[in-house]
Amino acid sequence: MESKEGNSSRTANRGFASMDPEQQRAIARKGGEAVSRNREHMAQIGRKGGEASGANRKSKAANRSNENAQQG
Repeated sequence: MESKEGNSSRTANRGFASMDPEQQRAIARKGGEAVSRNREHMAQIGRKGGEASGANRKSKAANRSNENAQQG
């Protein structure tokens, strides 16, 4: 088992909060630059994600329904 000190030192240099404040500001200034400005492209990505998550929900609901039918 690792001690708490060993674990925290491993993660102390990770993530936005551990960055130096000037580096954080530089990243924040960029804002959403990396985001595509093509609205149709972004809409297409959103639809694809919605379809995937909706299909997953439907599948889980069907599984629950089947389990309840088998128990009853």
